[in-house]
Amino acid sequence: MDTSKLTPNDPRVKYESAQVRGKTYKYVVGEPQTSPPVDTIFLIHGFPDMGFGWRCQVPYLMSLGFRVVVPDMLGYGGTDTPEDLNAFSLKNLSADIKEFARKFVGHGQIILGGHDWGGALVWRVALWHPELIKAVFSICTPFNAPMKPWVALEDLIAAGNLTNFRYQLQFKGPDVESAIQGEDKVRQFLNGLFGGFGPNGETAFNTDNGVLFDNLPQLGRSVLLADEELDYYVQQYMLQKAPQLHGPLNWYRTREINWQDELPLADKSVTLEMPTLFIAASNDSALPPSLSVGMEKYMPRLTRGEVAGSHWALTEVSEDVNGQIARWLNVVLNGAIKSVL
Repeated sequence: MDTSKLTPNDPRVKYESAQVRGKTYKYVVGEPQTSPPVDTIFLIHGFPDMGFGWRCQVPYLMSLGFRVVVPDMLGYGGTDTPEDLNAFSLKNLSADIKEFARKFVGHGQIILGGHDWGGALVWRVALWHPELIKAVFSICTPFNAPMKPWVALEDLIAAGNLTNFRYQLQFKGPDVESAIQGEDKVRQFLNGLFGGFGPNGETAFNTDNGVLFDNLPQLGRSVLLADEELDYYVQQYMLQKAPQLHGPLNWYRTREINWQDELPLADKSVTLEMPTLFIAASNDSALPPSLSVGMEKYMPRLTRGEVAGSHWALTEVSEDVNGQIARWLNVVLNGAIKSVL
């Protein structure tokens, strides 16, 4: 089977939509050549990515015998953007994933993987719906336990904690979504966030300030996106009504909602009993590997990995990421994919 990365509108996968708890989700599904599938894997993207961010993983996992389901998450592309911010809470999104999965596995189980906000979500799906999850993995995003009492992000940062999240103070406000509207601005923004550099090393983003608007027009093309890939991202973003980033940025606006949802979890010992995998990216400035210290306390079957890449490890060091996922899956599934590794 051809394991090269997916291209826009790739014929190896199907492009479909589903009604999930009153919302329309667009997604791709790739079926393996073997029947039945070894298992079903859901892959959840983060910001400002889309399901297409898993383009290097989908064909590879299909070649190992997996059915692979990759949604564009709430607020992105052709998927709905609800007016109610509560729809973007991790508890509500976890319920979406559970109902979505029933379409493919009935009352069976899935393997669930995430990156960035998708990583944060998959850990919560495993907390809220452990019976659904055979195994769960996250790229870049470590697990953090439910918090009690409430501390605002501004206060955490002022106290010298989570200073690498300063950018989120900008993201949850009005500035980014009001400045980044229309095809040209969206193109500049995505090119920059995915690693475009200016002639003097200018960047689109840093963790202290967030988006550096004045730099965006100066940036050269990101090496992580081919022209047709950037075009595809822009086209998908333009399916959202203006401001096009409103839905994606809503994920940064639910911190207190998530805290309130999780108060019942914060009152008891939290343990993820299923097999877990966390792959850190050594050069990730927003999610440095150090954030993952202590995860073993919450997951007795944790496997750790690390790749020498940036936050965009899924495409930047895809072979290493794929290999680590596959070796872990082979252990989890008792050698079921050994013959093709």
